[in-house]
Amino acid sequence: MLLWLQLMLCGGPLAQVLSYQLELQESVTVQEGLCVHVPCKFSYPWLAFIGSHMFWFQKGADVDHDPPVATNIPSQKLHERTQGRFFLRGNPQAQDCSLDIIEVNMGDSGTYFFQIGKYSYLDNMLSLNVTALTHTPDILIPRTLESSHPRNLTCSVPWACEQGMAPIFSWTSAALTSPGPRTHLSSVLILSPRPQDHGTNLTCQVYFPAADVMVGRTIQLNVTYAPQNTAIRIFQGNRTVLETLQNTSSILILEGQALQLLCAADSNPPAELSWFRGSPALNATPIYRSPILDLPQVGTAEEGDFTCRAQNSLGSQHVSLHLSVAYPPRPLSPSCSWEGEALQCTCSSHARPAPTLRWRLGEGLLERNHSNASLTVTSSAEGPWANSSLSLRGPLGSGLRLSCEAWNAHGKQSAAVLLLPDKGLVSKAFSNGTFLGTGIMTFLFLCLLLVMKILRKKQTQAGTPDQAGIPPRPRATRRSTILDYINVVPNSGPLAQNRKAKPSSPSQAPPPGSLDCKKNQKELHFVSHTSQGPRSFTQASESNNREELHYATLHFSDPRPRKPREPQDTYSDYADIKFH
Repeated sequence: MLLWLQLMLCGGPLAQVLSYQLELQESVTVQEGLCVHVPCKFSYPWLAFIGSHMFWFQKGADVDHDPPVATNIPSQKLHERTQGRFFLRGNPQAQDCSLDIIEVNMGDSGTYFFQIGKYSYLDNMLSLNVTALTHTPDILIPRTLESSHPRNLTCSVPWACEQGMAPIFSWTSAALTSPGPRTHLSSVLILSPRPQDHGTNLTCQVYFPAADVMVGRTIQLNVTYAPQNTAIRIFQGNRTVLETLQNTSSILILEGQALQLLCAADSNPPAELSWFRGSPALNATPIYRSPILDLPQVGTAEEGDFTCRAQNSLGSQHVSLHLSVAYPPRPLSPSCSWEGEALQCTCSSHARPAPTLRWRLGEGLLERNHSNASLTVTSSAEGPWANSSLSLRGPLGSGLRLSCEAWNAHGKQSAAVLLLPDKGLVSKAFSNGTFLGTGIMTFLFLCLLLVMKILRKKQTQAGTPDQAGIPPRPRATRRSTILDYINVVPNSGPLAQNRKAKPSSPSQAPPPGSLDCKKNQKELHFVSHTSQGPRSFTQASESNNREELHYATLHFSDPRPRKPREPQDTYSDYADIKFH
């Protein structure tokens, strides 16, 4: 019996009934500006009369003179630092001594003890540790922010206290915003995103006035939008020539140079960049699917419009560049013709920029549009082409030189149109040409007579003997002459005298197959005779379908009078008839 009483007094249920005990978390840590609930349970001897008044004091306080930090007595004066923030809401009958602290500040750090009635529980005290606030607001944002579509953004502090002074919310953003509804622990912002808002910061700040603490959070806006500000950058070597942001921009580049076109667009999500020739039609196939278009050697074939298309899921945008190729004048194509008594000449060329055409007459330079009594110059241009015409009237001087010139900033072309040498050269050339032509004609006609005589001889051998009594062609090593086959009748010399002694009569006509040769002052005539009598050359041409050629006439015209010369022998008049 004694042992049981001893156990009950030392720690058993009886000890609990007969002693003062406190169930309390000895150490509590809380962030500044927040709230904390500290559970607490107390017990006291059942025979003790302690009353219903409960208090919390800070360690070191004089319970008889210093005000408590919390009490369940509504009219009790409290410590000014904890007034309105420390609350003792427990029920004495339930032995509940729990402590509620709102809007904790750094000055609240310390040790506190509980007292009921006149008894203070100093064996179990509360250690309160206040740290800096590290919580940040939560920002609720839609998954996508599409340009020109307003959206609601919410900033909240769910970890803050529902009691006490409401926190103050503030928004900071470069975007277009307007305030929305708010609650005690949240704030709504209406955002109207624009393309330029993509990637910008939006900040929500929350101020806790009781604790004089401010926290915030910053996010980057992700705004989706269709391609815009599409631009073409043009590179030559390592330098940028031009950046174009609008259509119909143009650049002039020299033929043969290298060019690099870089297309860029502002869009989210990133746009697909493609190149087209001209304006891209619907479902057109691009010539290149890349931001960079290389033109290693620009020529006239590359002249025209190049279009870059930037496209993503929200839309597309095009930008075009007109490429003009500069080149020197192309080779000229001059021509001249006689129209009446005037020499009309034309000259054309093309280049970029359009060439300037001018005529050079001798050493003089003619104006582009000029007119006087002897010449008229008319010039015109359209696009890369330039045309000019020249009309020369009156006699053309000796040694005339005419040329057409085309030039621009990148080169020059020149072509001679007309070249007239001096009179002496002209006369000499004309004389040489005349003699050459006469010699060729003579040779051709003599060849014709030779062929005719050979045919005649073959016909005679096949039929009757030749009435002309011409001996057969000798087989000699020397070259045969036309005299071997022609019965020559001169107008002078012994043969001429014999001919004169015989009056001309039908009975004395030349035998068939013979050939007469007559010479006057300027002409030498050969006439062939047949059994049908003499015929003209035109008759021979009319009967050219016959098998037998009857005759031919050969006519020599002396180009200029010759001085008479003494005959070297009887047949000197025919000594110049030779084959070479």
